[in-house]
Amino acid sequence: MGLKLPEILLIFAALLLLFGGSRLPQLGSSLGSALRNFKRGFSGDEKDEVSDKKPGTLSASTTVDKDVAAKSPSHNA
Repeated sequence: MGLKLPEILLIFAALLLLFGGSRLPQLGSSLGSALRNFKRGFSGDEKDEVSDKKPGTLSASTTVDKDVAAKSPSHNA
């Protein structure tokens, strides 16, 4: 009794018309992270993603490292 292929295609076409092709991947990733957090809340697992990182590192260190590497004079040669 689940969704069949034509029904899934109709839903996808409606989403494409409503949000556009560039916005759908963003919606999918935010929905996935929301489901992960929801499941984590029900399982009682209180472990944060921040605790997985080494102490003293920034959570956005990858973008900071990329910015520093792009502006570094050693890469301009």
